Amino acid sequence: MEKSEGVQWWGGRGAVQSFAAMTASITAAAGGRTSVGKKVAVAATGLIGVGFVFAHMVGNLKVFLGREPINHYGEFLRDMGEPIFPRSFVLWTLRLVLISAVVIHITLTYQLMQQSRRARPIGYEYTEPVRKNPAARTMRWGGTALLLFIVFHLADFTWGVHPDFQRGEVYHNLITGFTRVPVTVIYLAAMFALAMHLYHGTWSVTQTLGVNQARWDRTIRRGATALAVVIAGGYSIVPLAVLFRLVK
Repeated sequence: MEKSEGVQWWGGRGAVQSFAAMTASITAAAGGRTSVGKKVAVAATGLIGVGFVFAHMVGNLKVFLGREPINHYGEFLRDMGEPIFPRSFVLWTLRLVLISAVVIHITLTYQLMQQSRRARPIGYEYTEPVRKNPAARTMRWGGTALLLFIVFHLADFTWGVHPDFQRGEVYHNLITGFTRVPVTVIYLAAMFALAMHLYHGTWSVTQTLGVNQARWDRTIRRGATALAVVIAGGYSIVPLAVLFRLVK
C-alpha cells in the first residue's frame, strides 16, 4: 500500500486527535481491570492482525503473475468503495482499524505483563523456565522486532524512502527493493519473528477462548505451526525469488 493521496475527508488534525482518543478509550474499556477481559481483547486484536497479514501475503504473491496484476491490485486498494465512498476512504478506514488493533494489542499486552510482575514482586532464587517452547520465550523481543520492522517496511515501500521508489509501481518497487541484500536479510529475519509470534499467539488464543484441552493440544499446535509456516513462507518467497532472479 502506498502513501495516501491525502486525508482531507478525515478532518485533518482534529480527526486524528479524535481517533487517538477513541483508541485510548477502547483500550481503557477493554476488560477494565480484569486480566481475563484484557486477554480476550489481546486475542481479538491478534486475530485482526492475522487476517491482515494473510490478506497482505496473498496480495504480495501477485508479483508472480507479473507487473500488471500486482500494480492493478495496488490501484484496487485505493479505489475500493468507489463511487459510493471517496477514493481511499475504505483503504484508510481499514488502516485505522488495523492501527487501533495494534495499539490496543501492544498496550494490553504490556499491562498484562505488568500485572503478572506485580502478582509476584519477589523473584525466586532459581526459576526453571516453565515454557519450554522457544516461541513463547521470544514473544516479547519478537513483538518489539516486528514493531520496528513495520516502521522500516512502511518507510521503504509506502512512504517512499526506497532509493528508486516510483509511486503506483508496486512491481518495480518490490523488484528494486529486494535486490538490496541488506533489505532482504532484514525482511527474512522479520518473517522468522513473525512465524514465532504467530505460532505462540495462535496457541495462546485457543487457551484464552477455552478451546485448548489436553486432547486437542497436539492438533492445535500443528495448526498453529501450519499457519506460521504458510504466512511467513508466503512472505519470504517473494524477496528470495527476486534475490535469485526468479522474478525480475
